[in-house]
Amino acid sequence: MAIFNKIIEIKTNTGINIHNITPQIQDLITSTPIKNGQTLIFSRHTTTALAINEYEERLLKDIQVYLRKLAPESDRYLHNDLHLRPNIPPDEPMNAHSHLMAITMSSSEVIPIVDGKLALGTYQSVLFFELDGPRNRTVFCQFSGEG
Repeated sequence: MAIFNKIIEIKTNTGINIHNITPQIQDLITSTPIKNGQTLIFSRHTTTALAINEYEERLLKDIQVYLRKLAPESDRYLHNDLHLRPNIPPDEPMNAHSHLMAITMSSSEVIPIVDGKLALGTYQSVLFFELDGPRNRTVFCQFSGEG
């Protein structure tokens, strides 16, 4: 069984934004000899998340509203008491709400690869959630299988 490790780089915008990374993942699969196997997709940040869902504009807006209700930025959070935390860099944001949103979601997804393609359903896409942008982010992708 062969294993290939790749990175997707994403430049995100301010606040909550959702990126469809399905095309990038499929392109990376195509760059390997793997035809059947699986891929592990892993977000390498504590204020981001991954999900498999429909990439539809109105649903994306609903998701953003839902996440803001779940952990409102205006609420009081201990993590945001930056003066009480040791070794904090000068540009540290008050982002407890972003961490709380991320912890309710997932940081990874495993998807089968069949005949060189992601075995996703008709309306499924791999979504990357930025919860504390703007930032430069990376998603780790590991492809394993046979040619």
